[in-house]
Order: sequence, then structure tokens, then C-alpha cells
Amino acid sequence: MIELDQSEDIWTLTINRPDKANSLTSEMLADLIQVVKMADKADLRALILTGGGDKVFSAGADLEEAKAGLALSPLWEELSRAIVRLPCLTIAALNGTLAGGAFGMVLACDVRLAPAHAKFFYPVAKLGFLPQPSDPRRLATLVGPARAKMILVAGQKITADEALIWGLVDRLETNPLEAAHSLIPEAKADHMAAIKSMI
Repeated sequence: MIELDQSEDIWTLTINRPDKANSLTSEMLADLIQVVKMADKADLRALILTGGGDKVFSAGADLEEAKAGLALSPLWEELSRAIVRLPCLTIAALNGTLAGGAFGMVLACDVRLAPAHAKFFYPVAKLGFLPQPSDPRRLATLVGPARAKMILVAGQKITADEALIWGLVDRLETNPLEAAHSLIPEAKADHMAAIKSMI
């Protein structure tokens, strides 16, 4: 359900469970973490995250596993931290809607691209959970504290147009995955990493 395309120094990770809205199980989270840690040692220019299908990037935690405790698992935060630590360019090429715990890995990326039909919501207040520890800070850094509260506290579902205006996504693209590849320059991995570390 987690697919990896290793095309030389650009890797693409796909959450491929469209029949379940690309919802994530603990096993899938562990697989994502393992691949991201491998990427840290692979001298990559870029790592791209995307989803299978054309409607939903990920609905967050698998419903049955969420009821059994996955919503509180430290795996979510471990994945976000692993992505943030990558020296390469990280791009979330969202194929559709982003919801719940899946926000963490997307907020941890350097660049976020989305289609015009995508929606964004993180219903932790409604469900009685706290967000992942690093998500509120990363979200507020992108969109500002008031808008972060609109999403996390008021539980508002926002459109792709709003997400672009707010700064949650960087561009709206008809084909985010294709657009992600167009953003990766013909440069050496260590040079890109050096510039990223300066930022």
C-alpha cells in the first residue's frame, strides 16, 4: 500500500489505498518512516510524496485502527521529524484532499502542490484528539496563528483556493506530480542541501 519509485536521485513515495481514501494504518506509517530514513542516506535531490487515485491524498488514520489507538501513536510525529531532517528537497504532490493526521507529513515538506478540487481539514477538536505535537507550530508558521486556529480549533474545511491564499499550499496544479518533477533543478544533491540548510 506504500509504493516507492526510485528513479536515480529522485524518489516518489505513493500512498496507494484509494479504496479506503488512502487512510493510513500503523504498518503503512512504519513503512513510510523506513523509506524516509533510507532516503536520508541515499544522496537524493528530491523526495516526492503523493497519493493513489485522483480524489484524496490521505484521509489520515484508518478508521478501525484510529478507534484502537492509532490516532495517538508516536509514529505520526516520527514520520514528520524524519521528513524535516531530510537534506534533499521534499515535495508534497497532493492528488486530492488532505485530512487529519496526514497533515503532519505534508506540513513537514518543503513545498506543497495541490489540485483545485482538493479540500483541507484537520478535525481534532471535533474528534476529541490533540494534533501531532509539531503540527500546530508548522501550520501557524505557514498560515498564521488565527488561520491555524480556524483549521485546528474551529475545525473548518478549507478549499484549495483558500489554502493557496493562506499559504498552506504553494501552487495549484492540474497535475501536481508532474509539476513536482518540474521544480527539481539539474543540480548536485549536496549543493541543493547546502542551500536548503541556509534557508
